[in-house]
Amino acid sequence: MESRRKRRRSQLYKWGLYVLLLLACTVLQTIPGFLHIGQAKPVFLLPLALAVSIWEDEFSGALFGAACGLMWDYTAGRTAGLLALTVMGLCFAVSVASQLYLKLNTLNFALLAAGAVWLVLSGDFLFYYAMPGYSGMLGRYVGYIPLTVLMSALLAAPLYRAVGWISAAFRIDNGVI
Repeated sequence: MESRRKRRRSQLYKWGLYVLLLLACTVLQTIPGFLHIGQAKPVFLLPLALAVSIWEDEFSGALFGAACGLMWDYTAGRTAGLLALTVMGLCFAVSVASQLYLKLNTLNFALLAAGAVWLVLSGDFLFYYAMPGYSGMLGRYVGYIPLTVLMSALLAAPLYRAVGWISAAFRIDNGVI
């Protein structure tokens, strides 16, 4: 059983590291030309939000997902809140599903992150490209979405490991056997 002060300090360190990871992923996602292949760039914020929602509880994961979504909205120059609500809902659903049904390892998480990235980017494509009726939509979708999903899934594994290490290093011992 840990003291209240030690538990509070442990939680502050853990969430401080999560915020630093959020800022690092935001910077990596917005660096021009970083891991840029064709039209595609990897998404870092969504796999990070999913990893935190898996290693933490539903409420914390959903709030961190909303923060990641707002950061993604801000850096992408989009309407604030659309990606935040989407990522928050995905994080809540993934957190509940991982606690009740899924037995996640690194490979399963990479596949889950790939599906989530595909879902979010397809919705973004629908609202910002297909509905306004831009020309060359199919070429843009085929040239952008699959490669972005693949790169994001490959880079989701180290994020999952890093979040798992942070969660394990600052775990609270509440004396329950």
